[in-house]
Amino acid sequence: MIAFDPTPEQDALRARIETFVMDKIAPYEKDPRNTAHGPTEELRIELNGLARDAGLFTPHVPERWGGMGLDHVSMAIAFEACGLSPLGPIAMHCAAPDEGNMNLLDKVATEAQKERWLKPFAAGDFRSCFSMTEPWGAGADPSAMKTKARYDGDDFVVNGIKWLITGAKGAGFTIIFCDVEADGDKPGGPTMLISDMDAPGIELSRELDTLDSSFTNGHWEVTFNDLRIPAQNVLGEVGEGFRYVQVRLAPARLTHCMRWLGGTVRAQRIALDYARKREAFGKPIGRHGEIGAMLAENEMELQQCRLMVWWACALLDKGEHGRHESSMVKTSVSEALFRVADRCVQVLGGMGVTGDTVVEQIFRETRAFRIYDGPSEVHKWAISRRIMKNG
Repeated sequence: MIAFDPTPEQDALRARIETFVMDKIAPYEKDPRNTAHGPTEELRIELNGLARDAGLFTPHVPERWGGMGLDHVSMAIAFEACGLSPLGPIAMHCAAPDEGNMNLLDKVATEAQKERWLKPFAAGDFRSCFSMTEPWGAGADPSAMKTKARYDGDDFVVNGIKWLITGAKGAGFTIIFCDVEADGDKPGGPTMLISDMDAPGIELSRELDTLDSSFTNGHWEVTFNDLRIPAQNVLGEVGEGFRYVQVRLAPARLTHCMRWLGGTVRAQRIALDYARKREAFGKPIGRHGEIGAMLAENEMELQQCRLMVWWACALLDKGEHGRHESSMVKTSVSEALFRVADRCVQVLGGMGVTGDTVVEQIFRETRAFRIYDGPSEVHKWAISRRIMKNG
């Protein structure tokens, strides 16, 4: 039996985070350091300090590494509250790609790797990036990966280009998804390697102008040119990369849903407030049937999204959740949240397409969400393959 009523402790956590985000973090949305390419490193560090002082840093990280150690349902509630501002996840150090990388390191890394990277990473000493997507190769289809690694003594030498690498500028390290070439009795196949970002052979080739603007230092194209990585920096085992991708991506799809759910809740609140105050044809616009219906549809879809996320998180906490459930939730929620954000823009009218409210940014962010972590069409294809097999 899955209960959908938050506990008193979860309600208190939600209220605490919501108050923190709206009172302390949301005012920074107009800070000049919050740029078209996301918040700067300086702003990120300042916001981290506020969250740390409030005792709301890394809610997803096990207590062993200094986090709050929340279960997945509690995380869903906390992440929705922190997502009320695009800067909330940055402040609480639970934004992508960092949150997913922390989870991956905690589950797959060796103890030495955890001490070397996870411990200072979880403390906020630096950020990370995840180098998987390629301009003409791996992305929605990781099997098309063109980035290669070859053996050279006790090292791997990596060559290739990655693209849309979130937060690459200023990151402390990266996890690289590449194809290792087998050599004699040495195994090959899809593999994850860890490298410091200041290592020789890593070049930030190009900063990308993108629709969204909520990730620290934006998105980059990264070139690996004879990047040398020691064998002890293999994450997990050589050839097991596809398995570890699912370890990372299945829960990360859900945390994306949690954060952007918070954003669209904020957009709905702004639209509701506007609809109560703005008058047209003799009454508040929310009293007109067309506008009222859009706001009602938003309320229904927001609650449906919340219940889907909580359902998937409850399964995760029971150890029963897999990538197919996360595909269904990510697809349904991303499409629904975009509809909600779109209606909020429409309710606001001319104001909705300006930067006078955060709704314009939330609309852009939710549009990008339909592509990140797998476009809806790829998830639907994967779901259809599964259900066709079960017939």
